[in-house]
Formats: sequence, structure tokens, C-alpha cells
Amino acid sequence: MSISGVTLATRSSYWQLSRAPRYSLLFALPLFVFYELLAVFLAHGERSVRNGADVILQSLFTAVAGAWGPPLFMLCLIGGGLWLVVRDMRAHGTRLRGATFVMMLGESVALALVFGLLVAGVTSGVLGLLQTLALPAGRQLDGWTRLMVSLGAGIYEELLFRVLLVGALAASARALLGWRAVTAGVAATVAGAAIFSAFHYIGPYGDRFQVYSFVFRMVAGLFFSGLYLARGFGITAWTHGLYDVSLLLVQ
Repeated sequence: MSISGVTLATRSSYWQLSRAPRYSLLFALPLFVFYELLAVFLAHGERSVRNGADVILQSLFTAVAGAWGPPLFMLCLIGGGLWLVVRDMRAHGTRLRGATFVMMLGESVALALVFGLLVAGVTSGVLGLLQTLALPAGRQLDGWTRLMVSLGAGIYEELLFRVLLVGALAASARALLGWRAVTAGVAATVAGAAIFSAFHYIGPYGDRFQVYSFVFRMVAGLFFSGLYLARGFGITAWTHGLYDVSLLLVQ
């Protein structure tokens, strides 16, 4: 096989491998670990803050299981993820490639820069907007807490708004309204983006509602939904988290 053929095959396999659960979920694992460690370390006084999407998901479990809700949520999250990874590895019977994870990190960094420079940059110039998708502008948070919330946005906001919400809306539209898969998917993506944007104005740490910031975040929701469909959960989570963290450096 020629060198060009090897290169083409490698590229093709990367796009497929990086979407597979064994790569996508394991790639997202460090974000999850860093967020949870910071959440535990900062769990005292005014620093006792968690990402809003995380709170919503845990609250659903608490409503059903009471005090056992949070540990049950973590058990389901970790257990479900491990089950998907193990099942995927058994099905393909291949060893993990470290180079694939490095390439996924590079892709996520590039996507976060593209999103920040093009989308956020244009919006900032036209509307005077420069704020993160996850961090509130109301009450002030210290740097470590803001970092923790940013990392949590990559994991929990993508899990809640892309994996669960958009998936549930699309399935409901197909089952209840009889819509075709494409129509249901587009409608679910738009509705999910609107809900994602509105989410940032709820609660004591929510922003004051403004039309331009709502539109900006809705466009961001559409971008992340498209990225999730095209590149999977892991890269989308890292892109979202890295973008939010990058804004800490300019604020």
C-alpha cells in the first residue's frame, strides 16, 4: 500500500475511532474527574457551588431516591459509561491507541479556538458581548470555582442538553407526532438550543436576561448540537469545556 493510501486510511480510521464509545467516553473522563475533585475540594461556604446542569440531574435522582439520589446518580453515570466502554472494546477486540487521544485533544483545542475567535469574536464586535456560555454574571465567583463550573459545563451541560434533551425531544416527535427522523432531529436541535440558552438565566447565579446574549447562546447550542452529532460526546465536551476555560483568561 502506498504512503498516501496509508495516510488516507489513518485519517479515515481516526474519524471513526474518535466517535466510538471506547474513545469518546474515556476521552471525556479527565474532565469528569477534574470537575468532581474541584467540587469536593471547594465544597464549603460560598464556594459550595456546582454546575447547574449537574444540579438538575442530581435533583431528578434526589426526587426519586431521596438522600440516596446523588450517590445513585454517580453510580448510574460511572457504571453506564464503563458498560458502554467495555461493550465497545469487546465488540471490536482492539487495543486503545494513545495517538488517537492526542489527536482528539488537538481537534478539541482547535475547535474551541475556532468557536471562540469566529463566533464569539464576531458577536463581541457587533453586540459588545464577551461572556462565557456557562459562567454567571450575577454573583461573583473566585477563580477556582469558575474553573470548576467551566469544566462541569463540558460534561454535564453536554450530557443534559445534547445527549438527553435533544435525544428525548427527537424521539418524542417521532413517536407522538409521527415526524420523520430528519424533521424531528432538526426541531429537537432548535428547541434544545433555546432551552439551553434559557437555562443560563435561571437561579441565583443566573444572568440578567438580554436578547443578544440569549441569541448568542442559542447559536452556541446549535453549534454544540451539530458538533455532538458529527464528532460524538467526548470531543464536544472538551470543546465546550476548553472554550469556557479560555474565557477565564480574558476576563
